[in-house]
Amino acid sequence: MKKLPIALALCAAFVSANTMAEVRINGFASIVGGKALDDDATLYGYDDDISFKNESMFALQLSADLQEKLSATAQIVARGSDDFDAEFEWAYLTYEFSDELQVSAGKMRVPFYRYSDFLDVGYTYRWVRPPQSVYNLPFSTYEGLSLLHNTQLGDWDSTVQVIYGSFDGNIAVVSVNGDTELNDIAGINWTMSYDWFSARAAYFVADTTIAIENDTDAGVALNGLEQTLRAAGFVDQADDIAVNEDDGSFFAVGFSIDYNDILFDAEYTEFEVENSALAKQTQYYTSVGYRMDEWIVHLTYENNDDKHDSNRYNALPAVPALNAGINQVLEGVRAKSNVYTIGTRYDFHPSAALKVDFSRFKDDISDTETDVVAVAVDLVF
Repeated sequence: MKKLPIALALCAAFVSANTMAEVRINGFASIVGGKALDDDATLYGYDDDISFKNESMFALQLSADLQEKLSATAQIVARGSDDFDAEFEWAYLTYEFSDELQVSAGKMRVPFYRYSDFLDVGYTYRWVRPPQSVYNLPFSTYEGLSLLHNTQLGDWDSTVQVIYGSFDGNIAVVSVNGDTELNDIAGINWTMSYDWFSARAAYFVADTTIAIENDTDAGVALNGLEQTLRAAGFVDQADDIAVNEDDGSFFAVGFSIDYNDILFDAEYTEFEVENSALAKQTQYYTSVGYRMDEWIVHLTYENNDDKHDSNRYNALPAVPALNAGINQVLEGVRAKSNVYTIGTRYDFHPSAALKVDFSRFKDDISDTETDVVAVAVDLVF
């Protein structure tokens, strides 16, 4: 329901803009086919049947200069994973105070990662998909404000973005699903670049509430344990299981190199919701590539480690049954994995690229491996 007023406001702005300025329409798309190479295994939404729907998408971006330093932007995206139902991914207004400073309001992308602004535009990066061990937060947009400042610091280009807003939606987090409210999202990200080198750091906080649903084994276990603890009078321990107005934080740091024909990217992130059953998530990736005219070959390593600190265990040693239940729940949300991806990109057209990626996912908890191959054509228009 919250998306409708924003969409209507942007549509009204574009209608008005038609009388004053030309509306620019750009688009991008990805046609992706993939398949898991192991029976009874799934990865990135693929199983052992070939799918051209799971990661394919089409999008249009509309932007209008409303004059007097005011502009409007909207992005409409149709994803194959959502049966190509189109919806507004972005919808915001921007006012430029100066060439260096601007403020935006509406629905925008949260700048978690280096490629956040181009997350859906596959043409802008070399992989079929960005490294999912890092790019794994289950939401990417928020409704609120953004203040962007660009300047020169000596020979360096500096970009600082400060955001504030909220998010409300149903998402999946660490094996559970639920209606999620993120209030008072606030944060900053800072990017510095010089010639062939770029570095960035980001930090965000939010007041986090998740109404966990009983549609997964983990959800049933969490809700059952919380209810049992409350009924037994262990309110503090029950609060440590529930995700209710808890402090969430996200930290990221990374850098990239584009030197001659050598490409290198690395990002490290941490995500934590304090005093909840959600494990602290730490992950990183490193990726090296080599450019040969229209071709790029690349190799990427990803690592993910989700776990609770050891002091979260054995919270009720005097009550063995409940203590075992708490330990089991905390252990149940652990995750540890790594991924190797080898791939290539071929720019066969000024506005289109062909990509092929092979990924091997290793789950260190279950000691299993899953292989996926994907072929994509990314284009901009």
